[in-house]
Amino acid sequence: MSGIWTQVAPLPAGARVVALCLAESRPSVLAVSSLRYLTGVALALPITSIADSVMVVQGGVAWVTSIFAIYLFNGVTDTVEDRINGSGRPIARGDLHPRTAAAVAAAAAALALLATAGLPLAMTWIIAVNLGLGYLYSGPPSPLKASPGGTVIVLMLSGLLSYLAGFTVATAGAGLVAPTELVVFTTAAICWMVLVGVPAKDLSDIPGDAAAGRRTLGVRIGESAARRVMVTAAVGLLVAFCVAVAVLDARLVGVLVAMAAGVAAVVVAGTRPAGQGRGGSDRRARRRSYEAFMATQQAVHITAVLSNI
Repeated sequence: MSGIWTQVAPLPAGARVVALCLAESRPSVLAVSSLRYLTGVALALPITSIADSVMVVQGGVAWVTSIFAIYLFNGVTDTVEDRINGSGRPIARGDLHPRTAAAVAAAAAALALLATAGLPLAMTWIIAVNLGLGYLYSGPPSPLKASPGGTVIVLMLSGLLSYLAGFTVATAGAGLVAPTELVVFTTAAICWMVLVGVPAKDLSDIPGDAAAGRRTLGVRIGESAARRVMVTAAVGLLVAFCVAVAVLDARLVGVLVAMAAGVAAVVVAGTRPAGQGRGGSDRRARRRSYEAFMATQQAVHITAVLSNI
């Protein structure tokens, strides 16, 4: 029997730490960050013949590594509220020591900068500014994540940098003017992050945020009002995006369809009662809106990339 039933060998210590750090940095966020970068590349293709596949991959590695460092550091600084909110990420559940995660985050930040060697100089500055924003968002002495205004500023700037990074690498820093499709898409995507994503994410974290002294939208106005803000913003953004696509004749009809489906999902999740459960089940119910928001982000970016390559 011992020859038939074998145990899978545990991961070596170093590999286990890396796996835990990846889980802490939220793989879904890393995936969306990759898609934002690739969208910047894809929507630049109609106006450039310079794009080099090796440079595109290198730039993508630099960008995603910077996001990994930022979100891992954010997990370190969110330990208290994550535990109150019942988060299942490695630091909150005690599987990853905050000091270890902080060291890995610092190393990843350095690697992200090193990975820009040979790319346009503008890319090095983009990564450096993004890392700076990540520290200002989570780090002492006055983390910007403590207020809705600070959160919005960081999200807008970091979102803009993600598309700018893809555009810069695709055009080899040639100073070309961004096409209408990229401008319209970037504007809509950043508004989606800020106006829909921020209230959606806050819904499941209100108790922990309040205990940590963070004045998020959900803490300030309550869950029900935050849901109404999210739903109204999603519908309003869809209407504005539709008008922009029509008036500017932007080739983003497929993206518009994907966003319409996503808005419908957000509206359904946002108007459905969170449930009467306690603990983890209640938190999972409150995360439905955020899951719909994230799925919509993925859908619109994948559609934009596939329709332009």
